[in-house]
Amino acid sequence: MSEISVTLPDGSSRRLAAGSTPGDVAAQISPRLAKAAVAAVVDGKLVDLTFPLEKDSAVRIVTPDSPEALPLYRHSTAHLMAAAVTHVFPGAQCGIGPATDEGFFYDFVVDRPFVPEDLDAIEKKMKELAAADLPYQRQMWPRAEAKRFFSQKGEPLKVQLIEEKTEGQSEVSCYTIKDRDTFVDFCVGPHVPSTGRLKAFKLLSTSNAYWKGDAKNQPMQRIYGTAFLNDAELKAHLHRIEEAKKRDHRKLGKDLGLFMFHPWAPGAIFWLAKGTVLWNTLADYMRGVLIPAGYVEVKAPIVFNKALWETSGHWAHYRQNMFLVESEQEQMGLKAMNCPGHFLIYANEMRSYKDLPIRYHEQTPLHRNEASGVLSGLTRVRQFSQDDGHCFVMESQIGEEVERLVRLVQRVYADFDMTPEMRLSTRPPEFLGAVETWDHAERELKRALDAVGQPYTVNEGDGAFYGPKIDFDVTDAIGRKWQCATIQLDYQMPERFDLKYIGADNAEHRPVVIHRAIFGSFERFVALLLEHFAGAFPLWLAPVQVVLLPIADRHLDYARSVRDKLASAGLRTELDERQEKIGYKIREAQLQKIPYMLVVGDKEVAEGTVSVRTRAEGDQGGRRVDDFVREAIDEARPRAA
Repeated sequence: MSEISVTLPDGSSRRLAAGSTPGDVAAQISPRLAKAAVAAVVDGKLVDLTFPLEKDSAVRIVTPDSPEALPLYRHSTAHLMAAAVTHVFPGAQCGIGPATDEGFFYDFVVDRPFVPEDLDAIEKKMKELAAADLPYQRQMWPRAEAKRFFSQKGEPLKVQLIEEKTEGQSEVSCYTIKDRDTFVDFCVGPHVPSTGRLKAFKLLSTSNAYWKGDAKNQPMQRIYGTAFLNDAELKAHLHRIEEAKKRDHRKLGKDLGLFMFHPWAPGAIFWLAKGTVLWNTLADYMRGVLIPAGYVEVKAPIVFNKALWETSGHWAHYRQNMFLVESEQEQMGLKAMNCPGHFLIYANEMRSYKDLPIRYHEQTPLHRNEASGVLSGLTRVRQFSQDDGHCFVMESQIGEEVERLVRLVQRVYADFDMTPEMRLSTRPPEFLGAVETWDHAERELKRALDAVGQPYTVNEGDGAFYGPKIDFDVTDAIGRKWQCATIQLDYQMPERFDLKYIGADNAEHRPVVIHRAIFGSFERFVALLLEHFAGAFPLWLAPVQVVLLPIADRHLDYARSVRDKLASAGLRTELDERQEKIGYKIREAQLQKIPYMLVVGDKEVAEGTVSVRTRAEGDQGGRRVDDFVREAIDEARPRAA
C-alpha cells in the first residue's frame, strides 16, 4: 500500500504516504499544531511523533493541552534526570524511572547516598541538557545486542529487565537522548520529541530503595522529582508542598499535644488529653448524626474464634494481615473489621421484613497487622477505629437506602466545609454472584446517585468482588484528594452467614448488606482535619475553645470565676495561671491555635468584662461575659452533636 488514510478526531480524513508519521500528520494540518505536538494517539495507543504509520489509522495529535501530556512530560523528565545522574556520577547504574501522580522518581545504584548538594548538581546538568534541545529517539535493537550493550556498560539491572520483559521477542525498544554516548535506556516510551520541551521541573528529595521494592535485593538510592507543563503550575505545586510540610499532621499532632507514638506499641496511637477530647468530639458528633438517622450503636467483641473468620473467608484470604492469638489451644484472631460481629448480632434473632432496614453502628478498635515499613503517622496504623456501619435491607430497599446514605455523607462533609466527589465502581472481571444480581445492584446505585443530583464518575470494573460500591474523595485546603467515605453492597456475606428474614409471603429471604463508613477511620480522618485546617480547628472542634489570660496574679480570682462560668455553659476552657508577661501568654495561645483568648486585667475586673482576642483577627475589644458566652455557644452550636 503506497498510501494510507488517517482519520482525525473530528471525523475528517487525510491521505498520506505509507510510513508517514504523526508528526507529518500534524504538519499537514497546520504549522501551529506541528509546533505544539508532543506525541500522538494512534488507534488508541500513545506513541512518539516519529511512529511510522503503515496502515489506515485513527490519529489524535497530543499537545500540552491533552490529558496524556503531563504523564508524558514526567516520564521524559525522569529520563532526563537519569541522563544527568550518569554524567555527574559516571559509575551509576540505572534502575527504573516511572511517572507518578505527583511527578516522577528514578532508582540508582551509586557508591554513597545522595546529599542535597548532589541534587543541585544533577538539576543543573538537567537544565544544560534541556537547553541543548537534544532529541529523544526510539531505536529497535536486536534483543541479544541490547543485552550485550547494557552488560558491557555495567548495567546488570537493565539486562535483567530485558530478560524478564522481552522474553520471546527478537527486538527490544531503547531510547537515546542525542546518542548512545549521551544517554540510552531500555524503555517502551513514548517520550516528548526533544529535551527542549522540558522546562518546568524540580528535584525534591532522596530516599533509600531496593531493586523491585524487595529488601532482599540490591540496595538503591531513589531521587524524587516533579515536572509540569509550565513554570506557573510548577510554582503552584511547590507552594503546595511547602504548605503540606507546615500542615504535616505528625508535626502538628506533637506541637498541639494531641497524640504520641512509642516504639513499644508500633502502629498504635497514644491519644493525649487534648487529642482524646478531639476524638470524643468526633465520635459524639457521629452519634448525633446517626442515631436520628435510625442507627443503633452496638459493641461486638475484639477477639473471635477462628471459626468466625473461616465462615467470613478471612481466615483463608486475609489471615496474614490479622493479629492471631491462642487461648486454651484455640486459635483466635483480633477483629480487623466489624462486619462479621454485626452479622452474628443480626442472626441472633428471627427478623421480619417489617424490621428492615436494620442499621448497626460501632466505633470499637480494629487491628490489622500492617508491615512496619508502611506505618505512617495516623494514616497507616495497626490499631484504629472506624465510624463503621452495616445496613441490612431487602433488595427492593437498596436504592432508597443508598440515597439516604449519600445524602448523609454530603451532610457530614458539609459540616467540615468539604464537598465530596463520588465514584461508582462496577462489576470487576472476577466477581461472585449472578450477573443479573450485579446489574440490578448497579442500576439501584446509579438511581440513588442520580436522585442526589451531584455529578459522579463511573469506574468500570473497579468494584469489590462481592458487590459494587460508591467511594467519596474530598479535596483539602491545599488541593490534595483524600479517599474517605465508602458505601459497598454485599450479597455474599449474607450467604456465608446464612442471614435471613421472613418476607410478606411468610417465606425466608436473604437480606442485602450495605457496608458503609463516613469518616473512614478516625485516625485518618483526624490526619485529614489537622492538615486541612492546619491545626486551626473551627470552634466546635477545637480541643481547647477558650483560654483565660490574667495579666497579673491579682486578676486570678476573677479569671477563675469567668472560666467556671464558661465551663458550666459547655465551653472547653483553660486558665493560664503562669507568672509570665501577657504578650508571652498570647503568643503561646496563638501557637496552640486556640480560637478565643480572653485577657483580664484591672479594667475587666472592675467592669465585669473580658477583652476578647481571636486566633485569626487579634484584638476584638471588651465584651460582657454573658454576651461572649452567648455568642460563643451560638458559634459552636451549628455543628455540635
